[in-house]
Amino acid sequence: MSVKDTLEDIKSLKIQGAQNIAIETALALQLFIEDSIFKDSEDLIFKLKKIKKQFFETRPTEPAMRNTLNYILNVNYTSDFYNLKKQLLNNIKKVQSFFKKSNQKINILVNRKLKYSHVLFTHCHSSTVTSAIIYSFKKGNNIEVNNTETRPFYQGRKTAIELSKKGIKVNHFIDSAAKNALKNADFVLIGCDAILSTGEIINKIGSEYIAEIAKKYDIPVYVCTNSWKFDPLTIEGYEELIEERNKEEVWPNCPKNIKIYNPIFEIIKPEYITGIISELGIYPPMVFIEELRRESSWIFD
Repeated sequence: MSVKDTLEDIKSLKIQGAQNIAIETALALQLFIEDSIFKDSEDLIFKLKKIKKQFFETRPTEPAMRNTLNYILNVNYTSDFYNLKKQLLNNIKKVQSFFKKSNQKINILVNRKLKYSHVLFTHCHSSTVTSAIIYSFKKGNNIEVNNTETRPFYQGRKTAIELSKKGIKVNHFIDSAAKNALKNADFVLIGCDAILSTGEIINKIGSEYIAEIAKKYDIPVYVCTNSWKFDPLTIEGYEELIEERNKEEVWPNCPKNIKIYNPIFEIIKPEYITGIISELGIYPPMVFIEELRRESSWIFD
């Protein structure tokens, strides 16, 4: 898919999920590098930096995509065009390998958790979460999933469909019945869009009150994510912006004098999170950040 098409699909939510956005961004960059004509190395870098800025502006809450682009463009500049192109394409291959291997490791870790559980709760749609649940089910674990519809785009339906097609029993709840869906769950498994330097997690709207209710009932809450969703800018005091979408998505032709709030994400405090399950292992939020610093220091540079 072209850079232009990918940019539009990210803006319109046709491409959803932080990891999917990062992967599709890398693919678009690969096609651009392979198929476009450049004057020289300087022209190539200039155009890639311009594209990077365009991707950064598509959605505010996408550190995985930003880290992916920063990794790809982290090359030793050379006037040798073919050498520079080779470096860039090699970085893209490493990005693709990173996400693949991360998912494999996360699947294994989640499977170990599910061996001691029967019913789990999830919210919205996370390709990392659904992949891990399906992997565990194929390994022979008896799994039942309670999930929420997740308005206004009903991404929870996507989760329910993907899991049910694999033979997994799914109990689908309206958003306002999340408390009922949680009561008989052994643990909560949700995705993640951003990890902040404070150990806070940003995920789909509704995730915070779900985590709060889970803590009230002593239900463990695990965040399932690759480590590249950490936002290093938050170390320097920058805020991770919470994206708010058009009111028409919630109530088309809304009557006058009614103001619609349509935030996509919200922040979950670290005290509500039992552990972050990533390719690094299973760690409490602040320990996860220290492990990330040790394993991937380039993110912090």
